[in-house]
Amino acid sequence: MVKKIVCILTIVLSASLGAQNEVLFDSGNKSYNNGNYQQAIENYERILNSGVHSTELYFNLANAYYKLNRIAPSIYYYEKALQLSPKNKDVKANLNFAQNMTIDDIESIPEIGISRIGKNIVNAFSFDSWALFSIVLVMVFAALFLGYYFSSTTTKKRLAFIVSSSAIILAMVSLFFAYQKYQYVQKDNPAIVFAKETDIKTDPNLRSEVAFTLHEGTKVQVLEVYDENWTKIKLADGKTGWIPSEDIKLLNNI
Repeated sequence: MVKKIVCILTIVLSASLGAQNEVLFDSGNKSYNNGNYQQAIENYERILNSGVHSTELYFNLANAYYKLNRIAPSIYYYEKALQLSPKNKDVKANLNFAQNMTIDDIESIPEIGISRIGKNIVNAFSFDSWALFSIVLVMVFAALFLGYYFSSTTTKKRLAFIVSSSAIILAMVSLFFAYQKYQYVQKDNPAIVFAKETDIKTDPNLRSEVAFTLHEGTKVQVLEVYDENWTKIKLADGKTGWIPSEDIKLLNNI
């Protein structure tokens, strides 16, 4: 009986929160359309604080920050929206507009040759997709191997052997790509600089030399964290250094 009451209360509470968030979202949209961007931000962030995350919510929140010329949070939430919808053209377009407002001009180091081709192939599908391909190919191999074993004619045996061998080789290749994709995802730890201006140090302490300076809105890759106060970052052009941890906001954090 107690469990039933708890379940009922949970359902009622979830429905209530859903209805409340819908009201907040509509209210935020009205505030945005009326030019009251700060009020729109407050409504959208109240939804985020309730644990709800969506492309539309991040996109609208980013737009509101963009209207207030707040570069870092606008880029941050456009990036969050892209994490949920990587192919969304509207998000990509608005992100480009926001990035044009940043001060730092950092050119990416282009990958060339076999490395570039390999990375493009691995990134063509998600980790789950590569793993699924591997499983399906193993099943195909098993079925064809049985066909080879029980075939009565030489031609059928030869055909089953060739196709099953190809399937197991492709399964191993897919499994390798799945592993590589997993490694890429694990190493991908982006963050956005939120400080208006921050000095990047050669070592994780205030007494070390300044390697270079970054400004709000710049996207970096996090390499490691030292003593929670310093974070080692890497730029798209290959430069590395240490930044105060409070000056960046991780994109992979919910």
